[in-house]
Amino acid sequence: MRTDQAHRRTPAMSTRAIHHGYEPAMAQGALTPPLHLTSTFAFESAEQGGDIFAGKQPGYLYSRISNPTVDLLERRFASLEGAEAALGTASGIGAITSVMWTLLSAGDELIAHETLYGCTFAFLRHGLSRFGIKVRFVDLSDPRNLEAALGPKTRAVYLETPANPNMRLVDIEAISMIAKRQGAKVVVDSTYATPFLTRPLELGADLVVHSATKYLGGHGDLIAGLVAGGAEDIEAIRMVGLKDMTGAVMAPLNAHLILRGLKTLELRMARHSDSALTVARALESHPAVTAVHYPGLESFPQYALAQRQMARFGGMIAFELEGGLDAGIATMNRLKLIARAVSLGDAETLIQHPASMTHSTYTPEERQAHGISEGLIRLSVGLEAPEDLLADLLAALDHLAQAGAKGRQQPVSHRLRHDSPPSC
Repeated sequence: MRTDQAHRRTPAMSTRAIHHGYEPAMAQGALTPPLHLTSTFAFESAEQGGDIFAGKQPGYLYSRISNPTVDLLERRFASLEGAEAALGTASGIGAITSVMWTLLSAGDELIAHETLYGCTFAFLRHGLSRFGIKVRFVDLSDPRNLEAALGPKTRAVYLETPANPNMRLVDIEAISMIAKRQGAKVVVDSTYATPFLTRPLELGADLVVHSATKYLGGHGDLIAGLVAGGAEDIEAIRMVGLKDMTGAVMAPLNAHLILRGLKTLELRMARHSDSALTVARALESHPAVTAVHYPGLESFPQYALAQRQMARFGGMIAFELEGGLDAGIATMNRLKLIARAVSLGDAETLIQHPASMTHSTYTPEERQAHGISEGLIRLSVGLEAPEDLLADLLAALDHLAQAGAKGRQQPVSHRLRHDSPPSC
């Protein structure tokens, strides 16, 4: 029998991912929330329209600002992150740029972790600097480096954890405590982790951003972003960063698809994590592999921090091979099941070479300085049976090891080009 106390208890995250913010009675009994494909909304009276525009009463006026389907996703996602509010955007980089154009002005300073997704690095390094904002890249894996770097003009601290692509972790709680003494906002890209593995706001961060394209959507069929945090901050980002500065508005159809993805997010993250740990252990023991970077391995230098900060260790692995870049290219080209593609968080397992693909926005010198080796391989472990993934991977690695043992490893013709603008 359900007691009043049990009825009032806060549902678990997996339950909120399915039910929060919606009752079928709200839409004529429809079990799945309706999709509102409309750009604008009618008012019952001119007075009501004026009041909604003035913020005197709640309501929808134009989908560039808010839409019922996007609104439901925002409220549900805020619940999962433990946030007061959330905001949907057209892409992950749309979330990041909307946040930064709200928090920062000419003359301000941003401190960013030295290892970031290539497009994020390009925006911070080349985009913000055009408008009089100073960006300093610091190794935030040691919080003491932040203490030394903070200055009177520091307005925000930005980081990823785990970092794309080398999997380095940042202690969110320690960084947040240091930044708050200076009055700087802490923004965490938690795309790799999702709220089921790490919730940065509960560790002291002010804002958390995601490429919802990845695990939140989960099926490789949409582009979207999300940001969550305090209600005041989110409202400012909505009305300044999103509405006025970027226009990076989430489409209602994408919000509808992400709502679908959230329903299975906990199950998928458990499978991604279990399979990735199995694959990481197999890679670590293979003679052709010189290094494996995965937070769930006891050999991972930040294993203790991973246990403290992450509920599970996720689906992303970085590794390096005997023979470096040429060996990595040869191995990737021998794979049959695993796809060579640059995204992550899909049902399909994906593999790519960051230096020539996602992180080609860094110069070779910047990659070396920021811990992204030329031979690093990034693997996004999907939902396939792990034994099938290992069969594919180990066949390619065994061939590499055998060729190396016989001295027949031939160099692969592959050159990292920098004579044209790199792509993200």
